[in-house]
Amino acid sequence: MSQCARVNGSCKRCEGDLPFEFTMAFQPIVDLSLAQIVTYEALVRGPCGESAWSVISQVTDELLYRFDQACRVKAIEMASALDMQTDLSINFLPNAVYEPEACIQATLAVSKRVGWPTHRLIFEITETERVRDRQHLCNIINAYRSMGFKTALDDFGNGYANLDLLTDLTPDKLKIDRELVMNCDKDLRRQALLNAIILLAQELDMTLIAEGVETRAEALWLARAGIVQQQGFYFAKPSINSLGQDITPLLAGLKSEAHDKLGAMDARY
Repeated sequence: MSQCARVNGSCKRCEGDLPFEFTMAFQPIVDLSLAQIVTYEALVRGPCGESAWSVISQVTDELLYRFDQACRVKAIEMASALDMQTDLSINFLPNAVYEPEACIQATLAVSKRVGWPTHRLIFEITETERVRDRQHLCNIINAYRSMGFKTALDDFGNGYANLDLLTDLTPDKLKIDRELVMNCDKDLRRQALLNAIILLAQELDMTLIAEGVETRAEALWLARAGIVQQQGFYFAKPSINSLGQDITPLLAGLKSEAHDKLGAMDARY
């Protein structure tokens, strides 16, 4: 790990303007046991709603640290302007953090400026395949926890975001990849894997979030299995520069249906 360009408590690699513009879209994460949105994930988009790739493809190695910080600042500023009342989840690149205490200064400054409580920030760990120094990632998670932030491991169960990471990492949340969620209502192998992850999360005291939920049947099976926090197109697509439409009636219906089916199952035993 290279030395941080730390000057007066902040990282100079993380500061400065970018040669391109971008904005944020927000996608809700729901809790079906509460029938409400509990978090919004901030997702990078082009200034006119272009794909994330249209932005990320412009990020060179020299711009990586600056881009990571700019995303955090943009997400917090926009969430505050939109009067978001939930937690805010922001993706971060572990290799864009040299020293957590220095590289977090821009995040702390914008949070203070707009009045965003740090306990309502969640940092999602992405691109773990690029992390060669796992101890560095552990240090980031521990430092963030000491500052009052929560962390989540994204895409769990796919690629490099796998079981072995949990031998060292202690995230607050696990986001289960769409690959495991897809057709979970009728795929017995996926059900077995998800049930094992549920037990694992209970033992390790982590909250589970199912990503990529696209059908009502998937949402209901997951809720009945115990994965009540969910995210996906079934609930809402990412909304550019807004928090999207009211989905309270949808969530209330799902909560009621999941409860009714659980009650019917209990009555048989």
